Amino acid sequence: MGNLGDIHKARERIQPFIHQTPILHSSQLSKRCQNNIFLKAEHLQKTGSFKIRGAANKVMQEVAKGTTYVTAASSGNHGQAVAYVAQTLGIPSTIVVPEDANVSKVKAIQSYHGNIVACGLTSAERIPKAKELAIEKQGVYIPPYDDPLIIFGQGTVGLEIIEQVKDADIVVVPVGGGGLIAGILTAIKETNPSIQVIGVEPEAANDTYLSLKNGHITQISPTSTIADGLRTSQPGDLTFPILQNYLDDLVLVSEEEIKQALLFVMERMKQLIEPSSATTVAACLSEKLQVLNKRIVCVISGGNVDVHTIEPMLAGL
Repeated sequence: MGNLGDIHKARERIQPFIHQTPILHSSQLSKRCQNNIFLKAEHLQKTGSFKIRGAANKVMQEVAKGTTYVTAASSGNHGQAVAYVAQTLGIPSTIVVPEDANVSKVKAIQSYHGNIVACGLTSAERIPKAKELAIEKQGVYIPPYDDPLIIFGQGTVGLEIIEQVKDADIVVVPVGGGGLIAGILTAIKETNPSIQVIGVEPEAANDTYLSLKNGHITQISPTSTIADGLRTSQPGDLTFPILQNYLDDLVLVSEEEIKQALLFVMERMKQLIEPSSATTVAACLSEKLQVLNKRIVCVISGGNVDVHTIEPMLAGL
C-alpha cells in the first residue's frame, strides 16, 4: 500500500496546514504510573484533533487532480478537518452528520464553511449519502480512515514522536477505525522497530481486539461508549493488515477507567481532552501495560469536547 517514504512525502505536503504539536510531561502522572509518561498533544492541533493531517493529505491530492468539491460523513473531528482543508483550498464541502449530532460539533463544521446535511443516526446511513452527494456534484468523498493518503497523513504523528521523545520505549495509541495507529505503526516500525506500539480500545467498542484475536475482520453490533470517537463497528480493510503485521499489543479499558483518566488530565495537567484521547492515559493509570520504568508516549488524539457535557459525563466519580 505504501511505506515510510509516503509518510515523509505527506509531512512535506501538509506542513502549511498543521502544527507540530508539543510533547507534554507530568511528574504526577509519571509517579502514579511508575513510568515516565509523555503526552503527544494532538488536542492542540488545528481543528482540535489529529484528523487534519490525513484530511489535508487526501484533499490536497484530490484538488491537485482537479477536484472542486468534497464530501465526508462525520459527526465530529473528521468533518471539521475536511471542512477546514476545503475552505483553505477554496473549494466547497458538504459534511453529512447524524440527525442527533452534537450542536457544538455542527457549529464547528459550519465555522469552516462546511455545508451540513443531516441523515439518519448511523454511519451506515451517512456514508452512502455522502458518496451520493459527491457523485451528484462530480466531487470526491473523503473517507475517515480506510484510505492510503489518510493513513500516510496520520503517520506524520509517528515521525514527530520519534524526533521529540528520544529513546521512547512504548507509544500508546487509541484505536477506532485504525487510520491513526496504522500510520503511526508504519512510521515507527519502519524507522525504529525496537519501539513498541500498543493500541487501546474501550471494552464497549472492542472490534479491533476481537478481529486480532480471531485473525480476521470481525464486526460488532452498534455500541455505546463515552469514547465516541472510537465507536466503530469494525477495523478498516486497509488498516487491519497493518495492525496484524506490526502491532505489539492491544489492551481494553473500561468506561470507569476512561473517566478517571479524563478527570486526572483535566485536574492535574489542566488540559481539556476528549474521552477517546483519555483511553491511552487510562491504559497507563490502570496498569494495563504491565511495565515499569519505561519512557511511554500516550497519543492524545483530540480535544473537541462539548464543555456542557463534562459534568454529567464525570458524574459519580
